[in-house]
Amino acid sequence: MKLNELIIKIFKMKIEHLSKRISDYKKSIETVVDKKSKWNAQTKPLLLKTLRAIATKYNIGWEVQELNWIYTGDAVNISFKTFPEELIDCTNRIPAFQFIPGGALIYSQTYSGDINIFVLFPEVNGVSMDNQMVELGTFNPLEITEKAIIENVEEFLKEMIQWEVPNKRAQVGFTPR
Repeated sequence: MKLNELIIKIFKMKIEHLSKRISDYKKSIETVVDKKSKWNAQTKPLLLKTLRAIATKYNIGWEVQELNWIYTGDAVNISFKTFPEELIDCTNRIPAFQFIPGGALIYSQTYSGDINIFVLFPEVNGVSMDNQMVELGTFNPLEITEKAIIENVEEFLKEMIQWEVPNKRAQVGFTPR
């Protein structure tokens, strides 16, 4: 088909042809509203309840936060805020030891109502590292279950352990052979 024929065909298109797209658009907005409603009614309360239970049962210096950004959605996270009290004695052996707070597991609602889950690593002396974030995925709010939350916390802890005690091959300046 020549360009001129295509242009003529487009101009001949009737307004009625838009009805399918209008219907699809309305459904897309309904889907977003539904996901946001499920986040508020089910997912966010489940996240807060489960993460708070974990933070209470395993008191290792983390806290649960509920964040709300105007126009961009909500987020819930669990992050390391303080050094675990039971380990204070071991740090006294090294006076220069410095705990670096800030690692976080974040559940952030997108504009579309889906939930992005990711791990943020602490910043060392205000300098962010190359790998400052690991994405765990994007999910429908109904896919976030207690089991999934516990698995995410386990993955978060694995990532933080790897950050604290990295594999020697990941150190700066190492060249694999």
